[in-house]
Amino acid sequence: MTAIQQYNVRSMQTTSYGNGPLIVQSDGTIMLDIHVPGAAEARPELSAFAELVAAPEHLHTYRMGNLTLWNAASAGISADQVCATLDNYARYSVPPSVKTRIRDAYSRFGKLVLLPSPEPEMLRLEIVDAVVRKEVESRKDLRKFLMPLATEAKAFHIPLIEQGNFKQACMRAGFPVEDRVPLRDGAPLSVNMRTQMNSGPAFALRAYQASALESFIGGGLPGNGYGIVVLPCGAGKTVVGMATMAKLGFETLIITPNVTAARQWIREILDKTDLPPDMIGEYSGTSKEFRPVTVASYQILTWRASKEDEFAHLGIFRGRNWGLVIYDEVHLLPAPVFRMTSSIQSVHRLGLTATLVREDGLESDVFSLVGPRRFEIGWRDLESQGFIAKAECQEYRISLGDRERAAYVVAQPREQARLAAENNRKIDVVEALVKHHAGEPTLVIGQYLDQLDAVAQRLKAPVITGRMPNARRDELYQAFRDGKERVLVVSKVANFAIDLPDASVAIQISGSFGSRQEEAQRLGRIMRPKERAARFYTLVSRHTVEEEYSMNRQRFLGEQGYSYRIGIWEDGEADE
Repeated sequence: MTAIQQYNVRSMQTTSYGNGPLIVQSDGTIMLDIHVPGAAEARPELSAFAELVAAPEHLHTYRMGNLTLWNAASAGISADQVCATLDNYARYSVPPSVKTRIRDAYSRFGKLVLLPSPEPEMLRLEIVDAVVRKEVESRKDLRKFLMPLATEAKAFHIPLIEQGNFKQACMRAGFPVEDRVPLRDGAPLSVNMRTQMNSGPAFALRAYQASALESFIGGGLPGNGYGIVVLPCGAGKTVVGMATMAKLGFETLIITPNVTAARQWIREILDKTDLPPDMIGEYSGTSKEFRPVTVASYQILTWRASKEDEFAHLGIFRGRNWGLVIYDEVHLLPAPVFRMTSSIQSVHRLGLTATLVREDGLESDVFSLVGPRRFEIGWRDLESQGFIAKAECQEYRISLGDRERAAYVVAQPREQARLAAENNRKIDVVEALVKHHAGEPTLVIGQYLDQLDAVAQRLKAPVITGRMPNARRDELYQAFRDGKERVLVVSKVANFAIDLPDASVAIQISGSFGSRQEEAQRLGRIMRPKERAARFYTLVSRHTVEEEYSMNRQRFLGEQGYSYRIGIWEDGEADE
């Protein structure tokens, strides 16, 4: 049953206060008591219009905001349904101010409606509300897109090429655009999912993957066919992308974080669909193939000879009559691809990610240019069903040596972060942990190349960084998959979209300051289902800024229900 269908069922029930699982507070914060009857039913409905902020053992905290409510509105959920859900599950009466804010947010959605226009290369913008129309016309950042119609006061023309830019500007101004412009079909492509994979086992979509596909397609209704699917690492986002490609039947452009991920997509397509190799192309630094299915990387699309030059490869967006663009790890969309995406709003657009968290706060750009969140399922939900590995998270705090501590105290903040990250004592801890997990497939992940080289030398293990040629990286990844290498030392190039299914231990020695998104991706490297629990270690310099960074980094996984044990590592021993 979909979230919208659940709303229809629940809205018929009688409000009953006193034992509900939700505690709704006047600031819009919502607490979910997971031990109360009805909590399991409330969670998917609540997730449709509120963002999970924290998920410790007993009370999960959600937050409603304009973006989460507009996301719900775009999925067809009304303000009345949101309010009814809160009433139906609330332990106490819902504060009137909360309902007022919900209806106020909804009142701004759909005030600006984009429609097709009979004029070539134009779209029709309707603003029926006179007050909203006056406000939009008064803003320079919005007025520049408007071309008044001589015969109608309530409508304007918007240049087709500015469709995405206009939506982006409106979102930032607090007016989400309801885009009713039909998506074009693109060139046809006959592709089917295999029932038997080339690699051996029988293959079928899992129930949640089928739900993700249906949520994105939406039965072909207007307003569907673009948006974001959020699935944990290891849960088969690639499968959802291929199933979407097969369901729509259009020529497809797939954009990935790096060349290794692009080639991984190609292998998966060959393994799980009936497309022959000559129908699939790689567009990279070494290959420029345009095929009915073309897989490229964000890096090649944003390459240019100098800051003054144009982006030489962004023309790939216009290279064929694409009917579908898949953005792998969509939260990584760099600014130039954002801009080019804004000019292809007529194409079906699927964003795939394990987390929509962006440290720069540009989630609203993903919403306006790619689409709203269409489907999401929790990490713990899939873990309980055996689709991803059980994970144990452990943080060890390690003191700086006397010389490093003296340097740290007098250093500038930026230098303090690096001194803490490169604490030499961490290498001893890494060595001890690798010995403790001897024989288990282990990844040691870090930020700084000198530190990684030192770790690799101590462990006598290969190190993979951005300076290594892609072909050599692929060889080492394959050796790890085949069991020929049991330990890899990797930089942030391995954060995204690298399939290492047997990895069961990850040791994080340094990272990008307090990046929650990076923490989730690094844990994701070991989340493929396996018989043993995955172990995720983070090494943090004690009494330094790294402790603050680690707390922020862990927030996202805390929101998913994971907890970290914290221990002190001194003199070669851990005190937990």
